Amino acid sequence: MPAPDDTPPDPAPPDPVRPDPAAAALVDTNPDGGPDAVMTPGRLEAFSDGVIAIAITIMVLELDVPDEATLDALRPLVPVFLGYVLSFVYLGIYWNNHHHLLKRTTEVTGGILWANLHLLFWLSLFPFATAWVGQNDFATTPVAVYGVVLLCAAIAYFILSTTIVHHEGRDSALARALGRDRKGKVSVVLCAAAVGLAFVSPWIAVAIYVLVALMWLVPDRRLERR
Repeated sequence: MPAPDDTPPDPAPPDPVRPDPAAAALVDTNPDGGPDAVMTPGRLEAFSDGVIAIAITIMVLELDVPDEATLDALRPLVPVFLGYVLSFVYLGIYWNNHHHLLKRTTEVTGGILWANLHLLFWLSLFPFATAWVGQNDFATTPVAVYGVVLLCAAIAYFILSTTIVHHEGRDSALARALGRDRKGKVSVVLCAAAVGLAFVSPWIAVAIYVLVALMWLVPDRRLERR
């Protein structure tokens, strides 16, 4: 009678590792199926989202908590809060439209990377411009400087969208959706006019800033429809 075999059975093979869909969206693959560390629209969007989130966080930290538990203690914070609201809306507009823009982008080139960084540079200045306006009760020079930041951010977004369209092609879905981008061009003109008008009346400039924000408050339906 043969002796019993005390050899332990071979361990079962481990379950195959399933790729994380979220990670797969951020890393492109080469034709052989291996990972290729190239920038994709998903990675670019994630990085940009982080910069915008940090800018919003910095702005809200400028709202100092009053020492007294009265409504009168909140009164000095009104200009700072109004500036925060306006800048929050602008950053939300850029975040929303930037999201739709990159969703229509098939790949990222070096030019698109630099154009996107150019936009993020001006968006990162929002906390400084907002704090200066609020702490000086919407005085002339801070309001004008705030307008310069808005103007440069609008120009940077226009450059980014133009760079992407140039790469995607004039017959691409993105190019057809944007068309001549009249709203973007009008926004640049209005912001430029507001900077000059700030030296006539800061509140006229602020009214124009609000008008431009209202123009863009609704997400860009041109990109959503297609």
